[in-house]
Amino acid sequence: MDFEFSPEQQAFAKEVEAFLDDHDDPEIFDVTRENMAQIVDTPKRRAFMKELGHKGWLGITWPEEYGGQDGEGVYEYILNEQLAGRGGPQIGKGVGIIGKTLIAHGSDFLKEEFLPKILENDVEFAVGYSEPNAGSDAASMRLKAERHTTSDGRTGWLLNGQKTWTTSAHFAEWYWLGTRTDPDNKHMGITLMLVPLDQEGITINGLWTIGNDERTNEVFIDNVFVPDEYVVGEVNKGFVYISQALDLERFTMFTYSPIKQRLDVLTDWVRTAERDGEPVKDDPVVRSKMANLHTEAEVARVMGLKFVTEAVKVEHKAKAGEPFQPPTVVASEYKLFATEFSKRLANASMDIGGAGAQLRVGTEDAPMEGRAESTYRYTVIDTIGGGSSEIQKNIIARRGLGLPKNF
Repeated sequence: MDFEFSPEQQAFAKEVEAFLDDHDDPEIFDVTRENMAQIVDTPKRRAFMKELGHKGWLGITWPEEYGGQDGEGVYEYILNEQLAGRGGPQIGKGVGIIGKTLIAHGSDFLKEEFLPKILENDVEFAVGYSEPNAGSDAASMRLKAERHTTSDGRTGWLLNGQKTWTTSAHFAEWYWLGTRTDPDNKHMGITLMLVPLDQEGITINGLWTIGNDERTNEVFIDNVFVPDEYVVGEVNKGFVYISQALDLERFTMFTYSPIKQRLDVLTDWVRTAERDGEPVKDDPVVRSKMANLHTEAEVARVMGLKFVTEAVKVEHKAKAGEPFQPPTVVASEYKLFATEFSKRLANASMDIGGAGAQLRVGTEDAPMEGRAESTYRYTVIDTIGGGSSEIQKNIIARRGLGLPKNF
């Protein structure tokens, strides 16, 4: 495979870079927020993303009939990496998980209501898969959805249950919700629904993680009615749609450029730092560790490009009406390696930086101005979100290597 971008792709990267330079603002771009950049909501960030939409960049890969540019996924990759590398908001759940699923499986009603809003960045979504007893195993979700008719004759579903680890629920307008519509069929008994979050019966409580003061949420749903028209695709086919969308989530949530940015911070510090009057860069243990980190970083970069290449092949087959298989294994391979490497990089930054690396981010006289400490805390979360490392290993073993479920 060719690891170089075409002249057209390089020109697009330069156009994006110039646009970001023109809109440089610490309230929009902050690399010290680590991957929190994509889940922090402020008026300035929403306005910035709206400008991206006006340039047509939020729907680069969407079909033209839905307001997109019908472009290849590599352009979306370039855009997202540029945004992530600066600690800015990324194209996110609306464009990827929700938008692409609606395009593939949604009714005309849902497409008309949500797709224009996504392209204008006029709506924020929260994704509700995880539950107290159904974390990375999405097929185990139990939030109950039962058929119901209201007093005024509307038909739909009555929801009761709980979700947890729902990032963005405290500021999103809509919930992309996995529900249990058939209790007797684990995988073919889940239905996706779109639910407004600002209604009676929905209670959102904050959960604070170790990751750079990140807030996630637990959500309680009590007797919430969802009309039939807000069901996504076919009833009981939700797990199929979720599985397809998770490939996108595992790739776009865990971009390479922030990892490379953290490695550059460590490398620059090692070049000039001294310990006990001796240059840190002359320590053979440090030199060996840095060589390993740079080698692994290149592996992560190439694995990301491999996913992009496979995704483009899938796009071409889909457009030609040919049978295709989503690049699930490649997505899991990248997610597993990139997030575990990111954690190893954080550990190395703490070790090499020494005791001072424990100081909080923004401490000017700390090694790397405290970046090591915040990265160390956040990268643990990266190995869990979007499916834990253990789940990724299972996917690779069963779908990639053909191993039996209990080997």
